[in-house]
Amino acid sequence: MQGHIHKRVHRCQDGRETVRWYVVVDVPRHPDGRRRQRWHGGFRTRREAEVVRAKIVNELHDGRYVIPARVTLTEWIRDGWLPVIATQVKPTTARSYRQLMESHVLPVLGSRRVGDITPRDLVVVYSNLIAAEGPGRPLSRSTVRNIHLAIHKAFADASDAGLLAANPASRAKPPRPIRGHGRPISVWRASELAQFLEFVKSDRLAAVWRLTAMTGMRRGEVLALRWEDIDLAGARLVVSRAFIELDYRVLESTPKSNVARAIDLDSATVAALARHRELQRRERAEWGEAYQDADFLVALEDGSPVRPSAFSGMFGTLVRRSGLRPIRLHDLRHLHATLALQAGVPLTVVAERLGHHSPSFTLAQYAHALPGMQAAAAARIADMISPESR
Repeated sequence: MQGHIHKRVHRCQDGRETVRWYVVVDVPRHPDGRRRQRWHGGFRTRREAEVVRAKIVNELHDGRYVIPARVTLTEWIRDGWLPVIATQVKPTTARSYRQLMESHVLPVLGSRRVGDITPRDLVVVYSNLIAAEGPGRPLSRSTVRNIHLAIHKAFADASDAGLLAANPASRAKPPRPIRGHGRPISVWRASELAQFLEFVKSDRLAAVWRLTAMTGMRRGEVLALRWEDIDLAGARLVVSRAFIELDYRVLESTPKSNVARAIDLDSATVAALARHRELQRRERAEWGEAYQDADFLVALEDGSPVRPSAFSGMFGTLVRRSGLRPIRLHDLRHLHATLALQAGVPLTVVAERLGHHSPSFTLAQYAHALPGMQAAAAARIADMISPESR
């Protein structure tokens, strides 16, 4: 069985004609002996159809051919894929998948059958999203790349489920991000951080602000810390959980990397944490039975946990009152990484403290924030070769 190429001419309402090419193959007959065919397409050129035809014929001969399902992309995404993926990834990731699909993919391709969507269809979607061809504003290349990753995962799972033979997203090239066009990282200088920590000394959460700056922990990781995670005598803590805020609910999850990590503490931070613990003990005594003792490091006066959004708001208020340049709470994490690298802390150690999956990721994130370090390295290397040139 070789299959054949079928040409169809579609006439639009305005009189224009479009040509589409289809691959038609015979598949195993119905139980009553009736002939059964499957169509694949439509492709914009005969060459595209020929390539697919050759692939399908090979799959038929090898017994790897999967009969295209009649399920639409909307049916697969909403009824088949999203309910399952929600049990396999973090809630925030599942929500992101749903938003990307509902906002940018299903309005365009949702009515198409899963097995009929081609790599070219996906590339056209990506191009239109960047150029804002359709409703909404143009999207950044990084956002469109995230959409591609979601589509790729959805089609890969559809292939595993037997709905299609191959993943069209594997041959669809997403746009490459343009280096240097992202949001620039804005961090304080070391003197500004010192000024901020001095300003918040009288704040009830002074120790928490110092801990956040001196460890580079993520907001959710700080808020999920319990005193059982902190060894003041050993000057070390363990990050094993994180809070996320999803649809006005606060959920406990694992750290972003899904791996627990230990972080060593400086003596001044240990002393600040010890004072904070004494403060909480006094508050527990004052509130008595009304105190909500969940052992959280970061808690309100009655012991109840602090919402992530409220925590960011507290930080923003303090920054405004301090008169310093405005930065986000998350920028304290960038600041910690930048200062550590500028101080000569090995890249592997910085990556470990931040919870990055690899030192190369840390370098990619922060290499641009280290002006002058290459010049110093060049001078040291030259000095090793020709000490007399000093």
